Amino acid sequence: MSAPLRIAVHGAAGRMGRRVVALAAADGSIDVAAAIENDQHPLLGQDAGDLAGVETMDVPVSSKWPSDVDVVIDFSLPEAIDRCIDKCEMHETALVVATTGMTDAQVERLHAASETIPIVWAPSMSLAVNLAMKLSQQITEKLIGVPGGVDIEIIERHHRYKADAPSGTALKFGDLIAEKLGDDTKHVHGREGHTGQRTRNEIGYHAVRVGDNPGEHTIVFGMLGERIELNVAASNRDCYAAGSLAAAKWLTDKPAGMYDMFDVLEM
Repeated sequence: MSAPLRIAVHGAAGRMGRRVVALAAADGSIDVAAAIENDQHPLLGQDAGDLAGVETMDVPVSSKWPSDVDVVIDFSLPEAIDRCIDKCEMHETALVVATTGMTDAQVERLHAASETIPIVWAPSMSLAVNLAMKLSQQITEKLIGVPGGVDIEIIERHHRYKADAPSGTALKFGDLIAEKLGDDTKHVHGREGHTGQRTRNEIGYHAVRVGDNPGEHTIVFGMLGERIELNVAASNRDCYAAGSLAAAKWLTDKPAGMYDMFDVLEM
């Protein structure tokens, strides 16, 4: 029997970090070896298992970075990602990044790091979301050139605490659809005032923030006389946590490089 996969959870005291810890605790092939937070976090020293609502793990939440783990799973904040990348490079540790809202400079930094360590980076770790992304591309391909044209709008709903808008997942949907529409595609974020007639080559984005919604995306393909709505919604956060653990397992024997959930799911 092979040794358990040793993971560190970066952002372990957050909503998503706790779910990663909880699901990992139920997986006999994974060992939560470290739970990382910033050095000012009020829950430093608390047991990661206790915080996640599972059995005590004897793994305290700490700002100390481990050097002996196989993979780091990052569900943190943009302001924390730089240190995470630096530490993973320093210790040559594989990295799964689920943090969204990063700056262009941080994305460039992530790509640079992928030259020396294997990284899975995706705005959503959900199997259903990634399947929906593939479907959105296929639908777009079939509707290009339809008489009267097709209007594509992306509506995303998340909980009131989400700090970035539109979601990284919505932007990824848009980028994948734009690959099929062409280089002249415009990305329009919301509309207000006298905007004039909708242009033929734009994708519209609309962000809704309500209650405790863990994530929902609707892609509307509007034509003259009919429409298609592709909707994918999470009922809880476990789909994202489970996806990140699947990515961590998949990443362990991979060479340095930048990967995404399409690679993990072989889509």
